[in-house]
Amino acid sequence: MTHPHHLIPKSADRSTTLRLKPQEIAFDNPASNCFFRPTPDKPFVATPAALAAYGDEVVRCLGYLRGMAEAHSGLDYLQVFESNKPEPLWFIEDGPGGAITALLPSDY
Repeated sequence: MTHPHHLIPKSADRSTTLRLKPQEIAFDNPASNCFFRPTPDKPFVATPAALAAYGDEVVRCLGYLRGMAEAHSGLDYLQVFESNKPEPLWFIEDGPGGAITALLPSDY
């Protein structure tokens, strides 16, 4: 079972409402095993375009994903936040030796 859209409260400047789209696989799927926890071996990075479009929201969304991952004992490797902006904000967690990346679809 996937989760419904989750609304993230508006930012302090009230300009952006973010919605976490349902993930493509069920929470109990063995592949739903990402926790979006940066470590020295798995750093968090964001593309310049993601930072330009979403600013501080990038870090807020990462924190939200970490909480969702804890609540569901893991998430799919790809998480997508929609907003009123032209492009959604993607988060991808790579496997071992990779990174956690915030990016726009046009960065991919």
